[in-house]
Amino acid sequence: MAFQILLNIGIALIWMLLRNEFSGVEFMLGYIVGLVMLFLLRRFLKFDFYFRRVIAMFKLIGLFIYKLILSNIDVIKIVLSPKMDITPGIIAVPTKLKTDWEVTLLATLISLTPGTLSMDFSEDGKTIFVHSIHVPDKDEAIKEIHDSFEKAILEVTE
Repeated sequence: MAFQILLNIGIALIWMLLRNEFSGVEFMLGYIVGLVMLFLLRRFLKFDFYFRRVIAMFKLIGLFIYKLILSNIDVIKIVLSPKMDITPGIIAVPTKLKTDWEVTLLATLISLTPGTLSMDFSEDGKTIFVHSIHVPDKDEAIKEIHDSFEKAILEVTE
């Protein structure tokens, strides 16, 4: 991936040299030309197109912002309701993530959303224990984490 980024920057610099204009706009045009060239050559050079991961990273950031807003609204509803109609609980979330970095990112994203907190990891690092302020269905909560954050992290890292 790093080689492709450097190659794309090199193509952008060559584009600027050939056009004899040294500006940010020309660099961006050259960068886009480089993206198109790398995209078209991906079949012949047998590499994974790096920009797919960049797009997946922006999707992960967007998903986190979306979940952050939703969970803030849920916590506000709980705080402003006259009765404390909540079911707090601790759930064990098994994960398919392989590296410590991926598991740590998942735990961080869970902890940063209001109403949830990553408490601990299992000995093998494949299970995260999460405290949630309102867990009516533990299986649904686990499925929600798997279908959202874990899936998005796997798109970025694989």
